[in-house]
Amino acid sequence: MAQGLIEVERKFVPGPETEKRLQELGGTLEHRLTFRDNYYDTPELSLMRADHWLRQRENSGWELKCPGPSGLSGPHNEYRELTAEPAIVAQLYEVLGVEVLGAWGVTAVLGPLRLQEVASFVTNRSAWKLVLSRADKEEPPLRVDLDTADFGYAVGEIEALVQEEAEVPAALEKIDKLSSMLGVLAQERAPAKLIMYLQRFRPQDYQRLLEVHSSREKPQGTKDADSSLG
Repeated sequence: MAQGLIEVERKFVPGPETEKRLQELGGTLEHRLTFRDNYYDTPELSLMRADHWLRQRENSGWELKCPGPSGLSGPHNEYRELTAEPAIVAQLYEVLGVEVLGAWGVTAVLGPLRLQEVASFVTNRSAWKLVLSRADKEEPPLRVDLDTADFGYAVGEIEALVQEEAEVPAALEKIDKLSSMLGVLAQERAPAKLIMYLQRFRPQDYQRLLEVHSSREKPQGTKDADSSLG
């Protein structure tokens, strides 16, 4: 699999004072934007059941989130993000167990791979960045996205991007520290927007994911899932 950045993230339920608290902590509002995400999978949800999340974001292109190598426990998720279409297509072939059909773009392989749209929704986002240690000018900032989907669900995400698996524990420590500063309970879990969309509008598909992820309280997709999917 082509290697992408490792995304370490934690989702939480934002409150009415979350933005004010981010400002007090020295956070910077980067932008507010609105976008539509379209998620794709097979009729059997072969990708999601394997913890892979394929998304096309409006004016941004394709992204495939794949599970990270460590398998985090607790209220965190770890994914590798693929955004180059050849790498996405190669990973789709591998996960779906099909013979390589050619070096096409993602749109060209949707039909042959039986991938169809399973969710589509609009998100209003305020995107923040924050450096916990102001004395360390080299420290990469944490990202905090506060999202409200057009079906009425609000979720926040604290995210750190790292290059190597060895950097994950330090990223987790920073995410936990900021979570505490924002008043997030230690083991709080907040489902991704996609998961809530499936629960509300495709309950049979949501139930399929629950069965696969029965060892968890809820399937933790991104941002984005996302997740998930974020």
